[in-house]
Amino acid sequence: MKHFLRNIRLALFSRLDRYIIVKFLGTYFFSIILIISIAVVFDFAEHSGRLTMNHAPTMALIKYYFNFVPFYSNLFSALFVFIAVIFFTSKLAENSEIIAMMSTGMSIRRLWRPYMVASMFIAVLSLVLGTEVIPRGSVKRVEFEMKYKSKKRVEVSEHIQLQVDTGVIAYIDFFDLRSKSGYRFSLDKFQNKSLVSHLTAQRIQYDSLADERFHWRLFDVKIRTLSGLREHITTHHFLDSVIIMEPKDFFVVKNQQQTFTNRELLDYIDRQRLRGAGNVTVFEVEYHKRFADSFAAFILSTIGLCLSFRKRKGGMGASLGLGLALSATYILLQTVSSTFAINSNWPPMLAAWLPNIIFTLVAIYLFRNAQKA
Repeated sequence: MKHFLRNIRLALFSRLDRYIIVKFLGTYFFSIILIISIAVVFDFAEHSGRLTMNHAPTMALIKYYFNFVPFYSNLFSALFVFIAVIFFTSKLAENSEIIAMMSTGMSIRRLWRPYMVASMFIAVLSLVLGTEVIPRGSVKRVEFEMKYKSKKRVEVSEHIQLQVDTGVIAYIDFFDLRSKSGYRFSLDKFQNKSLVSHLTAQRIQYDSLADERFHWRLFDVKIRTLSGLREHITTHHFLDSVIIMEPKDFFVVKNQQQTFTNRELLDYIDRQRLRGAGNVTVFEVEYHKRFADSFAAFILSTIGLCLSFRKRKGGMGASLGLGLALSATYILLQTVSSTFAINSNWPPMLAAWLPNIIFTLVAIYLFRNAQKA
């Protein structure tokens, strides 16, 4: 059995496969370290004045960049894949290593296999980081940017009205994010378009420490229950209640979609639709984009291989230049399609996947030409 498994492993991953995979992943992670290190230096230099003026604590700054690095590494993962593939494949071509491989009868399809294995590792890593790990760190990152890098932070909201459940409308006259307290609150329940209950409270406090989510404490409560022409009134000094809303629902925060895990993102989209929110497209695009960005590793590594497996007159520089141009085009397409989805009612899924669809066609064309060469 051990001998059989060993033969399968050797058949799937030869020494050459392992060599290419190690080269691919090594170049990929090296390019991330190099470029993101430069990005951190430039970001700090650009915002150092505002950070000093706002008295950003050193430990908070360190934690911010600790979350900054994985976020931007994953955001531009497609660019790093492209650069890595073109760089090390061009190097193999210049050293005539690929010519030696082809002289043994190896096809471009066989050479392509270890690239796909490495791309699968990157795609899975990117997906796990992008859907579960990075959003949790982005909560602190976005909070730091709002507090120390933005010109001003919005911490109060007025005249909030939203549907918290089917036929249940909540209204808060004024809400303070710092104390998580709202004032002059009302909750109306309707059945068959008729008002059946009207609750008012002078103050409402969100309990973030409670075991149950959406836990609120209401003070100076008055409840009017209507049944036909009859009305029953009850009062309470304070009342604990579960209302399906959170303080973050009252504020439009820049890049808020980046702070949600996939499950939280879907929950938020469902809640906003229930409330009749006008536009949640940016959150839907973010959801689909996380999967599309991960899948891009397969497409861009294929294109990179097809562009750089032959020796060129311009050498590695020509291949890198072409690769950077295509990377910039891919990122531009992502931005343009997302903008169209948000502002022109494009389907969010199409907007997220459109760059991949276009570049898949490019990859198929280049791969077929490479097979003919």
